[in-house]
Amino acid sequence: MEYIIYCDESVKKGDYFGNFYGGALVKSIDFEKVSKSLEEKKQQLNLFSELKWTKVSHPYLDKYIDFIDLYFDYIKADKIKIRIMFTQNIHIAENLTKDQKENEFFLLYYQFIKNAFGLEYSNHNNNRVNLKLFFDKLPDTQEKNNRFKTYLLKIYYGKDIYLISENIVEVNSHKHVILQGMDIILGSIQFRLNNEHRKIPEGQKRRGKKTIAKEKLYNHIYNRIKDLYPNFKFNIGISTGIHNDYKNKWLYPYRHWLFIPSNHTIDYTKTKKNKNPIFPT
Repeated sequence: MEYIIYCDESVKKGDYFGNFYGGALVKSIDFEKVSKSLEEKKQQLNLFSELKWTKVSHPYLDKYIDFIDLYFDYIKADKIKIRIMFTQNIHIAENLTKDQKENEFFLLYYQFIKNAFGLEYSNHNNNRVNLKLFFDKLPDTQEKNNRFKTYLLKIYYGKDIYLISENIVEVNSHKHVILQGMDIILGSIQFRLNNEHRKIPEGQKRRGKKTIAKEKLYNHIYNRIKDLYPNFKFNIGISTGIHNDYKNKWLYPYRHWLFIPSNHTIDYTKTKKNKNPIFPT
């Protein structure tokens, strides 16, 4: 058995939330079928370039919705697992060292890779599982990137789950459609949590068409998330519950994680206009 996890990051500092990280996990036995199907959907929709949240616009809205519907069909079928992690600006970490401040990006990424998928609960039959990590190109120096990859090798996920250096790879997202789909979902969550759907361009009286299109796509994505969990309300701005069973950290097909530093204070002045956004429930 082999797990492939595509990883990417988004906005570091928004009006309310920042440090967005996303991951899409696919088992190797499902990888070829899922990738081929998603690529064929792109071709049918005449979407020949890379799909990205930043490219969403009114003329392409219906095509993006059509693509993301197939993507969520695979999430619902448990062929793709999605995890989204982020921080909230009001939580201020205390007593950080200079090194911790300088390496915040990688330290948070490490926590995401280590904990977001609940991999320690995944290998029920104790078979050997190989793990592959595919990162969209990391945005720092080669030295820091390599140091980060070395630290990842020290993670212990549980019995018989193995990660080796050759399986930690930076990839070109243009060639990986599963990563592209995850980028759309990650971007939409960041968009809504930071209230970007309300923004009006300077000098204008109304929102732009692109903003309206993105809001419509976000609403569609949110409805697909709700469809995964008909028995409870899904709040995008908090950590998804495990409902009295830690195995659900692995079993649930889609989860959010609001990362809160263990040693922190709460400062409401760190949010724009001293207000918190209203989350859908």
